[in-house]
Amino acid sequence: MKKIINDPTQVVTEMIDGFAYMHNDLVSRLDGYDVIIRKAEKTGKVGLVSGGGSGHEPAHAGFVGQGMLSAAVCGAVFTSPTPDHVFEAIKAADEGEGVFLIIKIILETL
Repeated sequence: MKKIINDPTQVVTEMIDGFAYMHNDLVSRLDGYDVIIRKAEKTGKVGLVSGGGSGHEPAHAGFVGQGMLSAAVCGAVFTSPTPDHVFEAIKAADEGEGVFLIIKIILETL
């Protein structure tokens, strides 16, 4: 299968920028970080953050929006997001009542 990639070192950046551009009524990119945040007015509830490695996007970013995730953190292709990006997503998602991190794991049978 062929892929259309301008520059392999910029694939995640371009994906996030493109996603935020196409859905700019709902989400935006957190400047300087691989994080998508919702634009909906903060409701004073618990923020929700999830994320993971890129490669199957918009697996996480596609769930950001009103009544859904507050933010999604995108790691490199098939790599977990870095702690500094997760921390910035938590700060951006905080609405005053804490932030719940949704962590997913994949279990393999041997």
